[in-house]
Amino acid sequence: MIFRQPLFRAGLVLGLGLGGFVDGIVLHQILGWHHLICTTATCAPESIATLQRQNTQDGFFHAATWLLTVLGVVLLWRARDTPPGSTGGRVVFGGAVAGWGVFNFVEGLIDHQLLGIHHVKPDSSQWLIYDLLFLASGVVLVAVGWVLARSGLNTKAHKA
Repeated sequence: MIFRQPLFRAGLVLGLGLGGFVDGIVLHQILGWHHLICTTATCAPESIATLQRQNTQDGFFHAATWLLTVLGVVLLWRARDTPPGSTGGRVVFGGAVAGWGVFNFVEGLIDHQLLGIHHVKPDSSQWLIYDLLFLASGVVLVAVGWVLARSGLNTKAHKA
């Protein structure tokens, strides 16, 4: 089973952290679409104090994704002596892609839909479409990552 592969688990955790970084860097900072916690319908801060609070909250989010990434690197280091039977690069990369997908799906489901603390692009009249596309990207990334990781397993070694 793929989940028993230390390289896959390392990639999965790396993908969770790196997926969070993509969200935080691209959507929060570069595009400025939202912050971790929005206080207005458009996510635009009403004061400098609000912007500072949002930046601090985003900083804690980035710290958490950094810790996930460090944990993924530690797991990757520990898995370096994994016995033969897999093509390590595909398994790790597939795990990372799947981890990014898990991040997108879980974050989108919890923060966007259940808690409503922000949406992908809250200032758009089509905010729900952006949220649903974000969720769908999570499902697609998990599926692609799973296929990549499984293609890296040496099936002969795992049947024995």
